[in-house]
Amino acid sequence: MSDSPKTLLLVDGSSYLYRAYHALPDLRNGEGLPTGAIYGMINMLRKLRNDYPAEYSACVFDAKGKTFRDDMYPAYKEHRPSMPEDLARQIEPIHEAVRALGWPIVVVDGVEADDVIGTLSRQATEQGVRTVVSTGDKDLAQLVNDQVTLVNTMSGEVLDPPGVAAKFGVPPERIIDYLSLIGDAVDNVPGVPKVGPKTAVKWLAEHGSLDGVMAAAPGMKGVVGENLRNTLDWLPMARKLVTVKTDCDLSKAVADFHALRETGEDKDKLVEFFQRYGFKTWLREATGERLPDARAQARARAAAAPAPAQGGLFDAPAAATGNVVE
Repeated sequence: MSDSPKTLLLVDGSSYLYRAYHALPDLRNGEGLPTGAIYGMINMLRKLRNDYPAEYSACVFDAKGKTFRDDMYPAYKEHRPSMPEDLARQIEPIHEAVRALGWPIVVVDGVEADDVIGTLSRQATEQGVRTVVSTGDKDLAQLVNDQVTLVNTMSGEVLDPPGVAAKFGVPPERIIDYLSLIGDAVDNVPGVPKVGPKTAVKWLAEHGSLDGVMAAAPGMKGVVGENLRNTLDWLPMARKLVTVKTDCDLSKAVADFHALRETGEDKDKLVEFFQRYGFKTWLREATGERLPDARAQARARAAAAPAPAQGGLFDAPAAATGNVVE
């Protein structure tokens, strides 16, 4: 029996929904239904599972409705536009595909996907299980430690503790302080006006922590020093808003990470799903169907054509005709 630690593989599904949607062209099946985000999610999940084998896995999505952060700060995320209609139409199919691929889905009312990921990561760490989190969200860098690693399947970036320090200029344990100072425009969380990453890193290097920066505020010179002093009353709230919770009650959704055991793909469900949404290449792979002669000839012609620019994980299907998914 291997003594190597087991792995929990978590996907920030809410982050990848949007990234998949915006990374691909307007793909549609034969009935005109949008399928780009669906295609991107399936492609990402399959590659991720291949690259990071794990005993436990889950795809975590935000729940509908408000969270505890909205109660603390009503302006939280208020500037975010509503979800594009074509993406909204793909949410239920994406959930269906994720389950057919063998990934448990975790959604918890009142908390964000980040907090669910943080809590599951803490549970795993406490029991000696390493965690790999697939996300493009910088906020989750605060979770990184010797047992928790972030991977970005779109860019290939892998963040362990040295990687976080190299990217942000501060170690994982200072990411909360760093975000409090610079703010988070995406979530509409103000920081200190005119303070960007360079100043935040400089201050934290000099004063050790957000509390140290705040204590040194009276002696700060210039406009940024004045801005810091004017923001002192706000910074504790900013810190609460950018802090990922690791102690959420997940009991209504999942007992603990042990319930997220790997189950494998449901081939029958995937075949039906690929038929319904027009993913013909995947359908042929799933059924072992031989490629029709006409299609084989088309592929041969495509192979002889000049190669397109190298893309990434979410390239459109090679057999697509126009914007209709093949």
